[in-house]
Amino acid sequence: MNVSRRLFLKNGGVALASVGLVPAFGPSFLQRAALAQNSLGGKKKKTLVCVFLRGAADGLSVVVPHGEAELYRARPNIAIPKNQVVDLDGFFGLHPALEPLAKIYKDGHLAAVHACGSPNGTRSHFDAMDYMESGAPGSKAVHDGWLARAVLQCPQDRANLKKSPFRAVALGGGLPTALKGDAGALGIPDLRTFGINDPSATRRNNGRRGDSGADEAMMAGAFATGSAAGGFEALYDQAVGDVLHGTGKESFEAIKMLRSVNPARYTPASGAAYPSGKLGDSLKQIAQLIKADVGVEVAFADIGGWDTHANQIQNGNPAQGNLSNKLREVGQALAALYADLGDKMDDVVVLTMSEFGRTVKQNGTGGTDHGHATCFLALGGSIKGGKVYGDWPGLTPEKLYENRDLAITTDFRSVFGEVAMKHLGVPDLAKLFPGFDGGTKSFRGLL
Repeated sequence: MNVSRRLFLKNGGVALASVGLVPAFGPSFLQRAALAQNSLGGKKKKTLVCVFLRGAADGLSVVVPHGEAELYRARPNIAIPKNQVVDLDGFFGLHPALEPLAKIYKDGHLAAVHACGSPNGTRSHFDAMDYMESGAPGSKAVHDGWLARAVLQCPQDRANLKKSPFRAVALGGGLPTALKGDAGALGIPDLRTFGINDPSATRRNNGRRGDSGADEAMMAGAFATGSAAGGFEALYDQAVGDVLHGTGKESFEAIKMLRSVNPARYTPASGAAYPSGKLGDSLKQIAQLIKADVGVEVAFADIGGWDTHANQIQNGNPAQGNLSNKLREVGQALAALYADLGDKMDDVVVLTMSEFGRTVKQNGTGGTDHGHATCFLALGGSIKGGKVYGDWPGLTPEKLYENRDLAITTDFRSVFGEVAMKHLGVPDLAKLFPGFDGGTKSFRGLL
């Protein structure tokens, strides 16, 4: 495997992180993490957390327009009944499974953007996700992600300050399209496998997994001599080349800093209870990284299972079933993150998104098919919450997109762009979204 130093720095590190082989980053990686917080000139770092609901979430069930009579004519069996909706403003209400978010909305830190999505009319999941993550609807020519471009425009990057290796991370899987590019983003399946312990070293220590001092000393010695034990060494020698440099002492101090994150022993604050499952784990670990002050600017998590063509409800109860289970997981996970971060939420914005919505009318199998507009959620200390944003197009047949779907009145780039500019400090919307002519005048006033 002949990998140049530049190629490894841009792409190889991401691939190795995606399978948990963090030692390949070497001391330079760890030192950048240790120095990251000192590089910000004392300013608080702003963080954007994106949560992608993959599979086309039914926005009409996420934030229910219960004041729209046409909803109940179009969905006689699957619409959320008015007496079960968590009312927000007399017209819109949350799905009952999202009840954990109701207090955040009432406190003014949660908002929704309805009738939101991509102006491109594709009903292909894969194309729509690529267009949304690249920030270029309808274009196959843009190959990097909008989040990667946003990171490169952040103030600390433009000032050429020392950059944290954790500035752009995706938790729970590989690297999503949104983070592909020159930002050096990491795809980390699980922080608990993102450690620096070599399994063969543990065996040499006779299974003394709790002997952290001996283990750290061994690792420092291994890095000082430019070697690592076991099967890792061969992969390391081939892929890393001249990336690994530094003394054992430098490596040891950086390893100690990174170990302070200690995901296996993390206890969320304020009684926050993350749900079991991928999303709960991902958001808990994102919270841990944010609280560890390792320089996270953008974090990404996703959750699939939103393609509800059939059996959207269970036992005749629209508040039970596959969709409710997914929304319950999302609601609990977002509420836990909000509680866990506490005052740090003043510098964090969380944004949910989905590639498109579902048809207004229910189908013959108790579900909904691929649609057009959907609903996004935004929460954080700086969000002007307690409001459902967007121009409501209505659900009567003559107002639907292609006579079947909720019409789009807010381009997703308006939402992404507003958060990027007002929260992260990205200065140039044209560089962020090539070909987008909406400009700042299209912003909805979320921040």
